[in-house]
Amino acid sequence: MAWAPLLLALLTYCSGSSSQPVLTQAPSVSASPGENVRLACTMPSGYSIGSYRVEWYQQKLGRAPQLVYQYYSSSDQGRGLGIPERFTVSPDSTNHLWNLVISGVQAEDEADYYCA
Repeated sequence: MAWAPLLLALLTYCSGSSSQPVLTQAPSVSASPGENVRLACTMPSGYSIGSYRVEWYQQKLGRAPQLVYQYYSSSDQGRGLGIPERFTVSPDSTNHLWNLVISGVQAEDEADYYCA
């Protein structure tokens, strides 16, 4: 059975404070059900990702944003309420980014994802 491609639209979200780094994301990522998806949230190279907490939000059409995952360190991280274990965050300090990884993406994962 052929599955229609899954579009995960990504929009940039930042705090608006001039003392905080501006995070950037790719405009969109497409995947088919069952594939693993990696969504990158990039920080400017002058900042250390180890000094900041990142939060990922999911917003489905017509609904309020929902916390998917928050990450500060390997000992201080966690999923939002009701978020399946296939959602994780993987930091990459060399490239100044956090990856939201969705293992075995499902049609129900279609949404906008924001990092903050």
